Amino acid sequence: MAKIRKVSALALIGAVALTAAGCSSASGGGSSDSGEFTYWSMWKEGEAQQKVVAQAIADFEKETGIEVNVQWQGRDNLKKTVPTLNTNKVPDLVDGSFAKTAPVLAETGQAKPLTEAYAADVDGEKAGELIPEAYLEDDVLTVEGEDAPWMLPYSLSSDAIWFNKVAHPELAENPPQSWDDFLATMDEMKAAGETPIAIDGDVAGYNAYWYTSAMVGLAGPGSLREMAADKTGKAWDDPEALEAAQMIEELVKGDYFIDGYNASKWPAQQQVWADDKAVMLFNGTWIPTETGPYAADGFEYSSFPFPTLGDTARADFVGFAVPARAKNAENAEKFAAFFLNKKYQDALGSEAKIIPIRADAAVSEEMSTVKEALDEADSYYMQNDGISFPGYTEKLLWPALSDLVLGKTDAKTFVETMRTGQVDYWEQNS
Repeated sequence: MAKIRKVSALALIGAVALTAAGCSSASGGGSSDSGEFTYWSMWKEGEAQQKVVAQAIADFEKETGIEVNVQWQGRDNLKKTVPTLNTNKVPDLVDGSFAKTAPVLAETGQAKPLTEAYAADVDGEKAGELIPEAYLEDDVLTVEGEDAPWMLPYSLSSDAIWFNKVAHPELAENPPQSWDDFLATMDEMKAAGETPIAIDGDVAGYNAYWYTSAMVGLAGPGSLREMAADKTGKAWDDPEALEAAQMIEELVKGDYFIDGYNASKWPAQQQVWADDKAVMLFNGTWIPTETGPYAADGFEYSSFPFPTLGDTARADFVGFAVPARAKNAENAEKFAAFFLNKKYQDALGSEAKIIPIRADAAVSEEMSTVKEALDEADSYYMQNDGISFPGYTEKLLWPALSDLVLGKTDAKTFVETMRTGQVDYWEQNS
């Protein structure tokens, strides 16, 4: 299993420049003389993000003469890529979140270092220099033994506690800062006959947000990842592990979650929330775009960070990666860098209403509160606190956390499940 190592922005850019100078034509996957490449996209046709990417593809083809054979695979693009990785039918370019891409490509040694993409000129700067240094300082985009990152991010995702600013201006003016404040605020909502939190309990990744955020707030970024790496499982005896679980148990026992959340099917509860039948929704930055078509009239999206996080914020990369066996890797890298042009970054912000990776790109009103939280943060963490061990989240962490959030288990049982389950995981994966 490949070991992903941390890399600072300055070291990263310097290494890329040196490597590019010595290996300007290295592609690592095959010839780029074909004048084409294959791209399996995470976006579905008709999505706002897909329309921006499609425009960039059209412009790229016109400007370079390189044909882009794009397949709009949707969120299963990486799952479909896995069987092709050791064949001659592997796509040349894929995209996805760090959390989904790292276990498939980086941890398995199946990702090509993107030397040329990072060194490419974009609007008069190297593409690698357009990624804000703050997001790279504590992150892991370079595989040990390589001089360049394996992913080129083009946008950020984060999470927040969303609400309708029109219906609840008090949350915009004075959002809860501590866990006790949060509970008190929800008690007031219940007393007023309101449902505090909508949650689609059948989405394991959404359930996990609650514990990850609580744990990072208590012990800091990287704490959960370090616990997960402990092959003895004893790290789960740390008091913060139990305290974070007890916080989630409080939500369940306090009846703060919407009735029926543990038996509904996505997106039922987020639709209920968007129709103003619940006050808050803890979810990702795609929520305004995803729920916009069925939101109540006059709904104004606003948000505040998860209480207890303080000066820490979640910042997940979404970006491009090139499989190691890609035949047209050079052309794929050219497009990956091309997509960082400000024209497309602005469109991601203003039209697709997501957060572009470039600091100088446009940001929509819906994303303004999240962007403000990101800009003010002193440190960052990723989904699942950056855990990328293959199968760990899907087979161990998420099922255990779903049982906790759904009220099927208590805090102490959850911790014991993780402690013993982690020993088994590492015995099978070492």
